[in-house]
Amino acid sequence: MEAADFWNDPEISQNKMKVLKSLKNDVETFGNLTGQFEDIETLIEMGYEENDVSLIPEIEAELQAFCETFESIRIKTLLSGEYDGSNAILSLHAGAGGTESCDWAAMLYRMYARWADDKGYSLEVLDSLDGEEAGIKSITFQINGENAYGYLKSEKGVHRLVRISPFNAAGKRQTSFVSCDVMPDIEENLDIEINDEDIRIDTYRSSGAGGQHINKTSSAIRITHFPTGIVVQCQNERSQFQNKDKAMQMLKAKLYLLKQQENMEKAAGIRGEVTEIGWGNQIRSYVMQPYTMVKDHRTGTESGNVDSVMDGKLDPFINGYLKWLSLGCPKGTGAEHE
Repeated sequence: MEAADFWNDPEISQNKMKVLKSLKNDVETFGNLTGQFEDIETLIEMGYEENDVSLIPEIEAELQAFCETFESIRIKTLLSGEYDGSNAILSLHAGAGGTESCDWAAMLYRMYARWADDKGYSLEVLDSLDGEEAGIKSITFQINGENAYGYLKSEKGVHRLVRISPFNAAGKRQTSFVSCDVMPDIEENLDIEINDEDIRIDTYRSSGAGGQHINKTSSAIRITHFPTGIVVQCQNERSQFQNKDKAMQMLKAKLYLLKQQENMEKAAGIRGEVTEIGWGNQIRSYVMQPYTMVKDHRTGTESGNVDSVMDGKLDPFINGYLKWLSLGCPKGTGAEHE
């Protein structure tokens, strides 16, 4: 498609402002990076000319800021997937372990909410189910922002927590699991055929906190796709029709990703990484006792500051995953599971 045709195409006219904003941000970031580089050069020249060692801390601070900005630009170039620029929909499901796993799901939800807030992204809860005593049994939420899916696709899989349980009177160390599913919020109408006999649509009363409408009407929607076992739910919209529309959109996105994955597996003659994910086959471990460590088992990326990670500082793990993915998911980089 020619450039002129692109801007005149009515099907993509609604995305023009989004594209323009992204391009403008990229140009501004590059301009800021150039300015940072020139400032560092000037400071270094001043330090040499005046033999002023007091400038070293300022130079180091400027260099660190430059490296962080440069790294963010470099990582952004790895987001080449078809839907990497889309919003992301995440679903967390507590595993076996009752209250402990539900609490872990709530902790992970808070972690992603903090990450989104740091990025200036917005978050919208689509469906949630509280744990019986504490925490969250399951939750589906959407994070809206440029490249949200491109970054958060790294989070798909099982997350393991090891800690002294606050719910265990004996103070024993306990392991909990939560699965995280991630898909893009695909806005266009995907060419995915879904037969009526292949799905079951259930309505139920919304469980989240809200006004009279949410609490008193059965407007929430759950769709079960029998051939794949995929289940999607939505309860945040104001009407049953809107919830059904959103749930169908989510189901089509999941089926589209599944089809893409199957095609890649056939071409490569192997089973893909995503299909191997299951309980006990975690992608990342968060150890709080007897030592502190967060480790990604695919990439080998580690951090000893668990509190920082739980506060949403996920960029080292996201960046490590994108680099690993760009290299073809090489083995022997920490893929072994503890």
